[in-house]
Amino acid sequence: MTDTSVRERDEAADSVDALLLRVAAGDQPAFETLYRTTAGKLLGICLRVLSDRAEAEDVLQDVYVTVWNKAGQFDASRARAVTWMGTIARNRSIDRLRALPAPASRASIDLAEAAHDPAPSPAVQAEAAGTRAQLDDCMEQLEPRRKTLIRTAFFDGATYEELATRSGSPLGSVKSWIRRGLLQLKACLEQ
Repeated sequence: MTDTSVRERDEAADSVDALLLRVAAGDQPAFETLYRTTAGKLLGICLRVLSDRAEAEDVLQDVYVTVWNKAGQFDASRARAVTWMGTIARNRSIDRLRALPAPASRASIDLAEAAHDPAPSPAVQAEAAGTRAQLDDCMEQLEPRRKTLIRTAFFDGATYEELATRSGSPLGSVKSWIRRGLLQLKACLEQ
């Protein structure tokens, strides 16, 4: 940063400090100038915390009411006026953010009935568990070769050709073993 830009920045900060001291004395034109000079920066602080422009603008109004009422408390030996006002803006924005209801609780109650829950209901889950237990019992009744072929075909997604290659058996035999195994499973599940 060049000496010129540092000097300009310091002069601008001194100007805002002087405006705030005049506001503390009740100078309304100084307050208007202070507002025009700092509103953009303070709105940016509010927007960064709230991310809703309408809420940020409401908070900004509260910030300037606070600045008008508490300008006499500003101590130039502790901080610059912009820093003091920025702290007020940040704190007010955080307070507003905490006071806002959570986004989920702001949704209309009418929307709750329209929301679809993809998870199965407890009744469906219980029925599925019972069916799974029955299927496991029936699978245990199959001879080991049929049980292995069916598990590999249906749970691993292997094709008949892959099963024939893996088992070293003819394709027609593999198809027959699986077909007979499925018929046996069907009969067991219907009991």
